[in-house]
Amino acid sequence: MRILFWGTPAYAVPSLNALVAAGHALVGVVSQPDRRRGRGSALVPSAVKARALELGLRVFTPQRIRREADQQDQLAALGADLSVVVAFGQILPPAVLNQPPLGCWNGHGSLLPRWRGAAPIQWSLLEGDAKTGVGIMAMEEGLDTGPVLLERPLTIGLLENAQQLALRLSKLTAELLVEAMPLIEKAGTGLEVERLARLGVRPQPSTTECYARLLRKEDFHINWSAPALNLHRQVMGLYPGAHSRWGKQRLKLLASEPLVARLVNQLSSPAAQLAQVWNNRASGSRLAERPGTVLEVVPSLGLVVSTGGCPLLIREAQLEGKAPAHGQALIQQLGVKAGDQLGTTERPV
Repeated sequence: MRILFWGTPAYAVPSLNALVAAGHALVGVVSQPDRRRGRGSALVPSAVKARALELGLRVFTPQRIRREADQQDQLAALGADLSVVVAFGQILPPAVLNQPPLGCWNGHGSLLPRWRGAAPIQWSLLEGDAKTGVGIMAMEEGLDTGPVLLERPLTIGLLENAQQLALRLSKLTAELLVEAMPLIEKAGTGLEVERLARLGVRPQPSTTECYARLLRKEDFHINWSAPALNLHRQVMGLYPGAHSRWGKQRLKLLASEPLVARLVNQLSSPAAQLAQVWNNRASGSRLAERPGTVLEVVPSLGLVVSTGGCPLLIREAQLEGKAPAHGQALIQQLGVKAGDQLGTTERPV
């Protein structure tokens, strides 16, 4: 089939590759404009644009496709049978949605209707979902409200971060899109309602309870008074951006484990042992230390830190201006000892 592909981040690249490998004719690729990045503020293409150029595909980078009628006309002239959208980053107007005779189809990184919107992977981790998945959805004007053609679930591991989960979901998205293409082609053209009926799509229930809103700066700030499990979800779900303070420097937290007794079967073996130790010390009562206090430094593991509940093990972190470090290297980098405080601008002595 003749496909117009829409995508921007690395998450979408496996889908682009898979559609090409499956023998489909990619008539064009639409991606977000180049952005300035790095110390030199050089213009850098998106991951999808870079890969499309390697494949020799024609690339379009509209600033706002909703407002650019000339770009819409150019895309229509490509004569695509259908559009495939994977993490493009802009809302497509009705004029674009209605162009291809076989419709516009979206590979979405959640089990709809849960986590419609901009950050489904992060919110599935932040909210502690046990599972997520991928849905191939017929696009309509609403935000991720279209009927679902195919979907596959994935179990989320307690120690999985957003980058790791995104990698698994991106591969599954690619697989499902390749599976969906012959089904869509076989259903043929015609009125949308008739095409979708032939495909046997699953309509989504009407709900707004699970909207994955855009992340805000304050979402990334660690409040040590929160329970350990919540903080762990923040560290892993916002990887690599959740942060605290170490004196006057920002400290990014990159990997953690909540030392919660009921979760020992999901922790690493050393962390499970630590959880038993600290829960025995608590003797059923809350630890008295101020949240954010370093309770223990464990050379092979990292820092045990007090929270609003059970302790949190910080396994990897990155001090401002330094490389990421874990275990003994992290302890040495910070020069940390038991009794020191995270989350304050006062430098430990």
